[in-house]
Amino acid sequence: MHKQNKMSSAELGILWMTYHKKTMILRMAEYFIEKSDDQKAKALMQGMVKKLNPTVDEITSMLQNDGAAVPIGFTKEDVNLEAPKLYEHGFDIMFCRILKEISMGMYVLHTTLSYREDIIMFYKKLTDLTQTYYNLFTQYLLENRLLPTPNYTEMPKSNEYITDKSYMKGTNLFGHKRPLNTVEFGLLFHSLETNIIGMQLMKSFAQCATDAEAKKYFTKGENLTKEIIKGTENILLENNIHPAATSGGEVTTSTIAPFSDKMMLFCTNLLGGFSLGSQGFANAFVLRNDIIAKSGIYAKDVYEFGLEGAKLMMSKGWMAEPPKMNS
Repeated sequence: MHKQNKMSSAELGILWMTYHKKTMILRMAEYFIEKSDDQKAKALMQGMVKKLNPTVDEITSMLQNDGAAVPIGFTKEDVNLEAPKLYEHGFDIMFCRILKEISMGMYVLHTTLSYREDIIMFYKKLTDLTQTYYNLFTQYLLENRLLPTPNYTEMPKSNEYITDKSYMKGTNLFGHKRPLNTVEFGLLFHSLETNIIGMQLMKSFAQCATDAEAKKYFTKGENLTKEIIKGTENILLENNIHPAATSGGEVTTSTIAPFSDKMMLFCTNLLGGFSLGSQGFANAFVLRNDIIAKSGIYAKDVYEFGLEGAKLMMSKGWMAEPPKMNS
């Protein structure tokens, strides 16, 4: 009988991370399902939860088989299913779609850190599941006119090469900026879309947080997303582009928290990390220096915001410590 290799420290780390993220998603999805008044949206989320629950059990088994303690993650104590509805129709699927975007990026990274075949296949299965539900959520939002598509442009009739280095400049000697290319627009549109949803999420967290410091932190996050949205919109308007952006889903007036402050801070930290990764990836393909510079400023602000959140979690005793390396 083939003997399974011992789990590496890197594999232990990624499974530990996945456990926390998956248990957070499950708790939030349980609340969304409880409050959903749309049968198709509810069925989609129920299907996702049904598929995700066994993956948490798989992580538990893999960790226990190698003698590792199973993380606490997020439990029934972190969600209040009796809390009034905090979000209007559409936000639940919009947010689940963003979580699938984050998952796709993380699973690529996690796969590259996996060496044991069962762990590689585990992340392959998670990737397939994530891509399936990302598509289902996207099509649902489009069908219900809750998610506008990016602007259209004329199709190119020929192929060109860039020979003038001024292509990289934000402005020329006469103060004119070259038009955005389609790659740059796509990345800016994605930033706008995700930050609008992030803004509504931060607004809702600030509205219902019970801890005064956490409430203040979420308000700061809401203001930061507004700043990024405004800057991104300005770039597009300067290029005479008027994107039909999503509303991000409206927040109700409820102040009763459906989620624990601990889980809301973890979620905010996760989204901040996703934002940093997205900006870093985008800058590799943006060819206008003024956009790169502005993105760098936002990345610095998001990093500092995330650092502040991590320190706040530590001060409250809510930051789980990753498994240690032997010294």
